[in-house]
Amino acid sequence: MADDLNPKDHPTGNAEKDPHDWTTGGEPMTGAQASYLKTLSEEAHEEFDADMTKADASLKIDELQGKTGRGR
Repeated sequence: MADDLNPKDHPTGNAEKDPHDWTTGGEPMTGAQASYLKTLSEEAHEEFDADMTKADASLKIDELQGKTGRGR
């Protein structure tokens, strides 16, 4: 195997992946995601959806961070 094909040579090379491509993206969001998303939703005066998947919660967190100015 060529060195440039070994993922261990570049461990962060694929660190940013579209959440919909995550293996576990369809699972329910984590407790940490839910807690942070609830806080962001309150600050942005938006409804909190407790039934989001991990992938959707991640995308919503990114959206609300932009809206609230948090996390960037």
